[in-house]
Amino acid sequence: MNSRYMKYKEKFREHQPPMLIVWGANDYIFPEPGAHPYERDLNDVEKHILDTGHFALEDHLDFIAEKISNFLNLRLQ
Repeated sequence: MNSRYMKYKEKFREHQPPMLIVWGANDYIFPEPGAHPYERDLNDVEKHILDTGHFALEDHLDFIAEKISNFLNLRLQ
């Protein structure tokens, strides 16, 4: 695992930011298994794995926009 990735993981564990993950199950650039480790490091993770590829917004714009809006509204009060 590259050192930059490990530094990000360390910062996440230290600061515990809330995390919204919307990931394409068929993403060939960032494969789905990359979505799951965040749950090991963070306490507040909302994860959605969609039946789509890398450009999830093209297929699921309304769903993703709603998830972003809800996530921010609940956590940034």
